[in-house]
Amino acid sequence: MNDTNQKQLNQALWDIADQLRGAMDADDFRDYMLSFLFLRYLSDNYEKAAQKELGKDYPDVGGDTRKVPLTLWYANNPDDIPAFEKQMRRKVHYVIQPAHLWNSIANMARTQNGELLNTLQAGFKYIQDESFESTFDGLFSEIDLASPKLGKTYPDRNAKLCNIIQKIAEGLPFNTDIDALGDAYEYLIGQFASGSGKKAGEFYTPQQISDILSTIVTLDSQEPKTGPKKRLESVLDFACGSGSLLLNVRNRMTKAGGTIGRIYGQEKNITTYNLARMNMLLHGVKDTEFEIFHGDTLTNEWDIMRELNPAKKPEFDAIVANPPFSYRWEPTDAMGDDVRFKNHGLAPKSAADFAFLLHGFHFLKQEGVMAIILPHGVLFRGGAEERIRTKLLKDGHIDTIIGLPANLFYSTGIPVCILVLKKCKKPDDVLFINASGPENFVKGKRQNQLSEAHIAKIIETYKTRKPEDRYSRCVDMAEIEKNDFNLNISRYISTAIAETDIDLAATHERLVEVEQTIQSAQIKHNEFLEQLGLPPLPSAESSS
Repeated sequence: MNDTNQKQLNQALWDIADQLRGAMDADDFRDYMLSFLFLRYLSDNYEKAAQKELGKDYPDVGGDTRKVPLTLWYANNPDDIPAFEKQMRRKVHYVIQPAHLWNSIANMARTQNGELLNTLQAGFKYIQDESFESTFDGLFSEIDLASPKLGKTYPDRNAKLCNIIQKIAEGLPFNTDIDALGDAYEYLIGQFASGSGKKAGEFYTPQQISDILSTIVTLDSQEPKTGPKKRLESVLDFACGSGSLLLNVRNRMTKAGGTIGRIYGQEKNITTYNLARMNMLLHGVKDTEFEIFHGDTLTNEWDIMRELNPAKKPEFDAIVANPPFSYRWEPTDAMGDDVRFKNHGLAPKSAADFAFLLHGFHFLKQEGVMAIILPHGVLFRGGAEERIRTKLLKDGHIDTIIGLPANLFYSTGIPVCILVLKKCKKPDDVLFINASGPENFVKGKRQNQLSEAHIAKIIETYKTRKPEDRYSRCVDMAEIEKNDFNLNISRYISTAIAETDIDLAATHERLVEVEQTIQSAQIKHNEFLEQLGLPPLPSAESSS
């Protein structure tokens, strides 16, 4: 599908969402719509694999979307069903009953079938409980089809679902490219985020910022200007939201001709955790190629991250994260001895920013790169945060600080920064990039934007470490120490515009020329007035 068609599909789906949502909360409607889009993807993928598996035995319905080929095959081959489903589990790792396929559900919606809700509920339950490997348990657990938000009675809810599914089916032609569904899913996540205000921060990183982080972590860690790496064995986002950042890293590696071994994500919010798993599958990431864990990052609930044997500790080539800003947490005394924190100290209860940073940094490979989005306060706040910041600087782990404009996020209007960290880095300095000036972003009514040129300039500066007045500068550790390890960008890069020197002699000469021109024009004008019998213009001397 070309870009124009993709945009049309995206807009059509968003128009449907906008039209049908009614009084329902945007987040609630998002979960229903994205789940239906995911069911469409699963169905298309499954039927494509089934057609390949059955070959010439796959029923030909002549393009009639009201007929479901697998329904016909199941009816005519009851004895072969167990062997067929066994093969499908082995090849695509899941099974969908014919009655639960998207086309079957869409046909029920088109005819306003009173059993649609029950059939859909049974389909979701079957897919999550019996079809997938255990990794996908509870995939639809937060989709409540009995919710009063859909209607007070069963008939009301059933009618609402029929309407929603029928409109989605009309907006998604039968021959829609499977890859286009992934892009549409991502687009809808962004659109719902824009209407969710502060809640958006729980699940979405704006694409423009995601582009910066994903590019940085895919570049060579020691010589970024040489370009992207050919291989990332593993990438982690420990606050992954809907998984967009991880997918951006994967997409960037693929476009550069590289590969990724395995993707890891962690998410505390169960609804968002389910969105992330769906998002991975919709973008063609096989369930064997990623692992998303539902649990608390700060308390380190993921078993694989609790490995005490240093030789078995998981480590990652690339780590990206957009954790909740200044999150209040409750560290226990025992956490002071936690391997993630004991060398640096605990972040204060009022702001877990450095707790998130240290968690990720602990699992970074020696040659890896970590890029994390944090509020500006981490650069200059005192107390425990100052001690952590000082330790990271003295150990040479903070490579780059990028200051971004305010109002880039849906969830907050505050300016943020990107910290790039490395366990091994060549330059004995810190690169500061001040990308927050008015010339470095496009001001919008609701959200400010970074253009492709703005993003490219940030990346190019990161790669070359080239200084530029009012924009970028490499600062050695001696100067940072003189500033008591305060990393406030304005201490190192002046944003003041230098006054222009004025040549007084040249200015005087120009003023004399202007005065002479005025006098000549006035004399000529008065000659015309005299011919017309009108009084002349007053001279400068007479008017004074």
